[in-house]
Amino acid sequence: MIKISDKLIRQVAAKARNSKRKRLNYNFHKSYNEKVQRLLNVAYPGTYIRPHKHENPDKVEVFIILKGKVLIVEFSDKGKARDYCILDAKKGSRGVEIPARVWHSFICLEAGSCLYELKEGPYEPISDKNFALWAPVEGTKEATVFNERIVESLSI
Repeated sequence: MIKISDKLIRQVAAKARNSKRKRLNYNFHKSYNEKVQRLLNVAYPGTYIRPHKHENPDKVEVFIILKGKVLIVEFSDKGKARDYCILDAKKGSRGVEIPARVWHSFICLEAGSCLYELKEGPYEPISDKNFALWAPVEGTKEATVFNERIVESLSI
């Protein structure tokens, strides 16, 4: 049995806080070849997940909030936010399922937020994500501005 405790989340959060990317995954799957990839994704404000979609092969992705608050955004093919959901562990908005072939990202709104993430496997680093060409590359100043503009445009 795999147990997900506050202690485990705090341990992952401590490592995420000090990471360059301001987020950290904690995998429950033993191999990237498993049919279902299961992990904790702990993040801090300022992290940037470049918008992407999962296609060829098509994969569904699920996010369930365990701690904190995270904005999940779906985008049009031209990069306009077309739908969103604020997952908030305190307010009962618990999760979303992102269909295959849909541009998406998340923005951390509260320090130490923890998502339980499920995605179809296997995980192949080369083909897992198709990154949006209209979105900035991770690690750039433009990435920070990109996230700020999304939050502002959605009046969050």
